[in-house]
Amino acid sequence: MLITSYMFAVIVMFLGWLYEGKTDNAGVVDVLWAALMSLIPVYYAWQADGDVLLRIVAAGIMGIWYLRLCVHLSGRVFAEDEDGRYRYLRQYWGEKTHRNHFFFFQFQAVLAWTFTLPVWWLSQAEQANPITIFVALVLVLFASTGVYIADKQLQSFRENPDNKGQVCEKGLWFYSRHPNYFFEWLHWFAYPILGLGLLGGGWLWLAPVVMLAFLYLFTGIPYTEQQAIRSRGDAYRRYQRTTSAFIPWRKKHAND
Repeated sequence: MLITSYMFAVIVMFLGWLYEGKTDNAGVVDVLWAALMSLIPVYYAWQADGDVLLRIVAAGIMGIWYLRLCVHLSGRVFAEDEDGRYRYLRQYWGEKTHRNHFFFFQFQAVLAWTFTLPVWWLSQAEQANPITIFVALVLVLFASTGVYIADKQLQSFRENPDNKGQVCEKGLWFYSRHPNYFFEWLHWFAYPILGLGLLGGGWLWLAPVVMLAFLYLFTGIPYTEQQAIRSRGDAYRRYQRTTSAFIPWRKKHAND
């Protein structure tokens, strides 16, 4: 099961890499990553023989979450020019861009396979706890509402031509520079909650910890903010000084 899911991820990202070479649009990697995060959990739930309810809930949470993200990203990636982060890498790598993207796409295959492991484990558990399932679903409902509102607020801001080159500080973006990432991370607590009381389920608490590290230190906030500074300059630097990077919080004075 694990080998099959990994090979599937490798093939999907290989096809995505070929598409990038034809279109010069590396943003497709984000769409495919979200698609894998949606499809692989469904495969685990289908193939495993653990508790049916737990399989459906675990795969449903991750599958639906990333299906929404896949659709959301598709609307941007296939309708707009290549994202500024990838345009910068294209300029930085020069003639080595397509070659380097091969390894980048395959790394995303590894990440998608790794981050779906909680569903693989939960799908094999023989016992479901209705209380933890209820708590996990309430948490996911709250997190999904938050990320939906954040995405809609940012989309509305970007669609206004008067806001070109400015920083969105509307709604949730007034309290956090990355409210979408915050709610993305929050939903990852659903998997260890589902594993409460299950023998050997303690490792599931690594899921939100590792996701936080990637969002805060590696693939999320750093790359997004580097591009924001390149495109918005001092306006975004001021935003960094006054607004929480991740957890929604009160504003600070620019000279604090």
